[in-house]
Amino acid sequence: MAFHSFDTLVDFLHPLNLSLLSENKEYKDTQLGRHISFFEDSLPDISSADLVLIGCNETRGSGEPIASISAADAVRKQFYKLYNWHNEIKIADIGNIKRGATLYDTYVALKIVFSEILNYNKRIIIIGGSHDLMLAQYNVYAEMKKIIEATCIDAFINLDAGSDLPADNFLIEMLTSEPNFLRHYNHIGFQSYFVHRATLETIDRLRFDCYRAGIVKENILEMEPVIRNSELFGFDISAIQNSDAPANLTTPNGLTGEDACTLMQYAGMSLVANMIGIYGYNPSHDVHELTAKQISQMLWYFMEGMMKCRLEAPLSERNKFNEYKLIFAEVETAFRQNKKTGRWWMQLPNGKFIPCSYKDYKTACNNEIPERWMRAVERG
Repeated sequence: MAFHSFDTLVDFLHPLNLSLLSENKEYKDTQLGRHISFFEDSLPDISSADLVLIGCNETRGSGEPIASISAADAVRKQFYKLYNWHNEIKIADIGNIKRGATLYDTYVALKIVFSEILNYNKRIIIIGGSHDLMLAQYNVYAEMKKIIEATCIDAFINLDAGSDLPADNFLIEMLTSEPNFLRHYNHIGFQSYFVHRATLETIDRLRFDCYRAGIVKENILEMEPVIRNSELFGFDISAIQNSDAPANLTTPNGLTGEDACTLMQYAGMSLVANMIGIYGYNPSHDVHELTAKQISQMLWYFMEGMMKCRLEAPLSERNKFNEYKLIFAEVETAFRQNKKTGRWWMQLPNGKFIPCSYKDYKTACNNEIPERWMRAVERG
């Protein structure tokens, strides 16, 4: 696909109306709103940006009516008010994607904008819209013929072939289309009563990994290695319990707001996660703007993760890791731990290192095979 000049992307974007976003008309020097480059009269220069924000109010994929207030603008209103603890993280907000005449037209617009920004090697967060927009993000990598890993946080596993709504079945194309550019897929936070047993069996046959909400809540630290290698990361607010995200009308149960912030921090800590989406937020369903505040704090923790990511060294710099060689179940392998971040990696029989946790290391020390290691070996 030929890349468009960045200046022409204005054809696909609505600028921001900052007077509608700031209640006090002006932000303090200590608030994020004073430290973000905006698309107001002209597109900001993203060359020095570490993170690019984009809004999208496309909900036709879920059958939802269009909200009178842009979901992304509702989040921006809360996000810009937060205090800026991360001066080293430069943010450019390039406004909102224009809705196409058809849903497919919006997908195309998203793909064009995403492709150009990735060409600048920038991290992207898209806010708002239904979860099927994640397919448009995946298709950017597919057109680049880049093989990736993806992680999705959602109460549902969107493989419903019987539904006409793309938001219910977009994973079918993403996981099974040919040629396929998905190396691995992780699903975090599903709620069992929303998922048919056969769906989990299908996921397992594909050697992809699923983690139910209860498992995530019991030991959320184990989710960091799951997310670490994912270029594509999506978070549907249906995964957050209603008390913490009132705009989630699907279920009273799920992850807490703190869990959501922690998982977003893990995504920010990843060296490779460069396409992130937060989906399913409709301001019309919100109460006291609490869901918008929740999402804004998730964005703040993503930035916190980006700061921690800067301490991570590539595995090739072995002097920055503690290395432990051991044998478990007659398999000789090695574990490495970053001296600054404390994050762990373990070696597969082919010599490749994959993300793991301290728990995996302790399991191996007890002469047992870590399940994460076994699953990776099965995938080949």
